[in-house]
Amino acid sequence: MKVFISVDIEGCAGITHWDEAKKGHADYHEFREIMTREAVAAIEGAQAAGATEILVKDAHSSGRNLILSKLPGSVRIVRAWAGHPLCMVQELDKSFDAVMMVGYHSRAGAETNSLAHTLSLDAAEIRLNGVKASEFLIHALASSMLGVPTVMVSGDQGLMEEVEATNVHITRCAVKEGRGQSTLSMTPDAACKAIYESAEHALRSDFKQCLLQVPEKIVMEIAYNDPVLATRHQHYPGASHIGNRTIRFETEDYLDILRMLNYVT
Repeated sequence: MKVFISVDIEGCAGITHWDEAKKGHADYHEFREIMTREAVAAIEGAQAAGATEILVKDAHSSGRNLILSKLPGSVRIVRAWAGHPLCMVQELDKSFDAVMMVGYHSRAGAETNSLAHTLSLDAAEIRLNGVKASEFLIHALASSMLGVPTVMVSGDQGLMEEVEATNVHITRCAVKEGRGQSTLSMTPDAACKAIYESAEHALRSDFKQCLLQVPEKIVMEIAYNDPVLATRHQHYPGASHIGNRTIRFETEDYLDILRMLNYVT
């Protein structure tokens, strides 16, 4: 069984403030380690369920966060960014059986994580066919486009509610809740145990039911915090400015959505 694991940091246990997510800040080192421990928990849970090949994508900020010396020797890792449209699932292809997402977080505009955003802090909101989109939804649709189901997601409780509403069969692992600018969180030890169990459970289940239906027609709207960005990005081929700091783009190929996001977020 071949498994892809995408790892972010803003949905990891305990993390609450942007200082804790920024490379170079003194607070970052503790949460870099927590991010790594949660990734290892998912890897070991997947292996317990029979995964024989695992590729890990370091999917936060610089893409250079996971502590390599603490990862099992049996995995490979994708670091930094190639500018590929698959973004947080870069190097995923049809040969994989499943995708897992660790440390993911609530969408831009949500109040359920103090670090909520979608891809870029410039985007106030991204909507796909009217649905407010998180990084989970964008990349779960990307994996489904390739015929690979996203089977497990860990992160904050707000995101788990979105995952459940999207596809009830996807295994959910909430390690914390957002309360304004604060968090109510599991300890790292408890979170790692929960992630291990969730990863193992997901891969022992009939996870093919986790595949999302990719719409035949997709309308994407991006509302920016800065109106200048909407004015600038309306010139992306096929995009239009619809007012209120928002651009609109319509396509029948989801890969077009991923390509566009690579340039306008």
